[in-house]
Amino acid sequence: MIGDNVETTQCQLKDPMDLFNSGQLVKICAPMVRYSKLAFRTLVRKYSCDLCYTPMIVAADFVRSAKARDSEFTTNKGDHPVIVQFAAKEAQVLCDAASIVCPFADGIDLNCGCPQRWAMTEGYGACLINKPELVQDMVKHVRNQINNTRFSVSIKIRIHEDLKRTIDLCRKAEAAGVSWITVHGRSVEERHQPVHYDAIKTIKQSLSIPVVANGDIKTLKDAENVHHLTGADGIMVARGLLANPAMFAGYEETPLKCIQDWVDIALEHGTPFTCFHHHLMYMMERITSKQEKRVFNVLSSTSAVLDYLSDHYGV
Repeated sequence: MIGDNVETTQCQLKDPMDLFNSGQLVKICAPMVRYSKLAFRTLVRKYSCDLCYTPMIVAADFVRSAKARDSEFTTNKGDHPVIVQFAAKEAQVLCDAASIVCPFADGIDLNCGCPQRWAMTEGYGACLINKPELVQDMVKHVRNQINNTRFSVSIKIRIHEDLKRTIDLCRKAEAAGVSWITVHGRSVEERHQPVHYDAIKTIKQSLSIPVVANGDIKTLKDAENVHHLTGADGIMVARGLLANPAMFAGYEETPLKCIQDWVDIALEHGTPFTCFHHHLMYMMERITSKQEKRVFNVLSSTSAVLDYLSDHYGV
């Protein structure tokens, strides 16, 4: 589960709430399946990302299986602050998972926003927005059982068609002691429709805890605009960071230095080839021609990719 070079103890971890209390916009890397792992978190931290999430982990599997723990959560002493996101539907299972990661992470997040059919069929993700009492109970249990007061407990949600229901959910979570709430400004049914930033603004105005805005943010300018539109305390980005891991540092497209950094970090971490290659495909999307993509995207080994980058970009 944990990298060999972890020498971290709870008292040394940075409190994510310090970020929210700083008065500055908190820039956050979203939980992304397969992609927001340690190597990528290491990269975006070099480019002004303040807070990183792990990919979503199914809490029950994590608690039950040492193999799942080893494969799902890897960290090191530079990987802070980091939030471990769990899919859970039972309070005690979430508590058990939180207890395992507590010495190595800065907080946990309960996924109440994943719209994928498998997750909702299992009782995880976005179906939880229709079970506010269960969400409240899960937050309360973790709060009561984790005795580290600096360990955060947050939730990530989607919105209801009737926003009053979302505000009710958020207020129940706030009463249970949730640290902050991330709002993806779409309903469960919406995929590519415009994000309802007005809804995020209303939610922010209804709560006294920090609110993070999420959805369709692709540049630092977008992040600043959404911050002004919604009053959100933080901005969470997924695809925008995949396409440009340096976006929070103000780059309009991925700089070559960032590509070089990714190569160095990925090789150092022993990143599997498919993941290493996919990240480069995303990063180079805006800076390569169709013809170059046709060649680069079908390369099938690390050495072939390194040769290509060296020949074409001097990386």
